[in-house]
Amino acid sequence: MTDAPLDAFAAFADSLAERTRPVIDRFFRQPLPVEVKGDGSPVTIADRAVEEMLRAAIRERFPDHGILGEEYGRQDIGRRFVWVIDPIDGTKSFITGLPLFGTLLALLDEGRPVLGVVEIQPLRERWVGVAGRGTTLNGRPCRTRACTRLEDAVLYATTPDIFEGADADAFARVSAKARLRRFGGDCYAYALVAAGTVDAVVEVGLQPYDYLPLVAVIEGAGGVVTDWRGRPPGIDSDGRIVAAATPELHRAILETL
Repeated sequence: MTDAPLDAFAAFADSLAERTRPVIDRFFRQPLPVEVKGDGSPVTIADRAVEEMLRAAIRERFPDHGILGEEYGRQDIGRRFVWVIDPIDGTKSFITGLPLFGTLLALLDEGRPVLGVVEIQPLRERWVGVAGRGTTLNGRPCRTRACTRLEDAVLYATTPDIFEGADADAFARVSAKARLRRFGGDCYAYALVAAGTVDAVVEVGLQPYDYLPLVAVIEGAGGVVTDWRGRPPGIDSDGRIVAAATPELHRAILETL
């Protein structure tokens, strides 16, 4: 892909992120009914309103692109370009008033993430990553921390509840070696890897819209994102994800897992 289309796609994605702010502002910390989906996860009118707005904007601007979203599923994902949407990553935080949730956007080119956005509306923080370029936080370059040893690393996962059986044992080995282990944050923890204040995130059970928007953001800041076997994440990955600040730290985590 040439620079010109990438610039156009990035500018469009940035404008989409901006348009989510008034939608979230309208619903955040307001009394809302909460439904429970078939997988046991919560959903609100805010989740659906954000995704509906984003889908409509993408279809209007790029009618030949596919879309994969959490709330409304897959549409034409066999196309060359596919947009991936998580309207509110961290709905549990959203419904409890915790401002550590956000909207995730990715653009896939033949299945490869070439653009990613993490928009944390309550904090007015936005990460934008574009393949082959540096990641920005609110328009300024950001970099991962130069952490190469697991023993020095700040490690995050959204919750210990996601790990069961052998996965729990594997995560326990990693967290036992880390300098500091913390839980929470959802997509915000990954964004902080790109910002250089968190060194790694290890999780399981994720969906494509949870992790694909994070790839360009973290890689553009100097980090690494793969599955637990070291393979690049794709739509059909098994949901076991490792994000690390450096290749050396990433390698140490995979060996420990």
